[in-house]
Amino acid sequence: MSAAPDTERSTESHDVASDAPVLEARGIVKRFGHVEALRGADFTVRKAEVVALIGDNGAGKSTLIKTLSGVHAPDEGEILVEGRPVRFSTPVDARQAGVETVYQDLAVADDLSVAANLYLGREIVRAGPLGRIGLLDKRAMRRGAAEALSQLGVRIPRVTTPIAMLSGGQRQSVAVARAIIWATSVVILDEPTAALGVVQTERVLDVVRRARDAGMSVVLVSHNMPQVLEIADRVEVLRLGRRAARFRADDVTTDELVAAMTGSLVTETDER
Repeated sequence: MSAAPDTERSTESHDVASDAPVLEARGIVKRFGHVEALRGADFTVRKAEVVALIGDNGAGKSTLIKTLSGVHAPDEGEILVEGRPVRFSTPVDARQAGVETVYQDLAVADDLSVAANLYLGREIVRAGPLGRIGLLDKRAMRRGAAEALSQLGVRIPRVTTPIAMLSGGQRQSVAVARAIIWATSVVILDEPTAALGVVQTERVLDVVRRARDAGMSVVLVSHNMPQVLEIADRVEVLRLGRRAARFRADDVTTDELVAAMTGSLVTETDER
């Protein structure tokens, strides 16, 4: 991983820094033909923190999160989960390692209920002979869904309500909750409040806060700088396919974030 100069700002408290990262990217290179989308990108997520990943269009954010979530395999570099090198060939590999991702298109099934969406691909089958022929334990899934959503503060009419009947904020909250429920290491959220109103946005962000407070690590990809500073513990800036800067969220301004994104403020160098 690239070394930072002595002038780089401290980005973590002593307690956080003493913990090994739950997810780390080191020197990730990803090429698409002659285009090098990632040029030795580094990224670090520690336990029970919200890390914002920001950068201008074309900085490589989407490519990095797709690499971390198993959509793309890196051409060079390594990914570590809780200090152990891993290789993700598919998103299933990432999920099995505890990394869940929510993209902007949500990937929820409109015709299914909230409970069915939360357990999609992880359905509970009934005990005994009925389970062996594939019958689902819908009561158990409804009960589990209600308990999980209550813990995360997600407010919906009923867990039996079809997703299509929910508001945009409720749909987004369910998608985020599903990722949080099943993740064991990190949840990656790609623009989770895009196109939402003020009230709906705050509800989604509250789910993120509750997840962080419960010990989950969250990666927030966003263009909304005020929102980033409101909810993130740390901010990592990607520029031209590399990490350009790292900040504590309570120690940086919007202007400084924009400067780091555009290259007029540099707090990290790459010595590879």
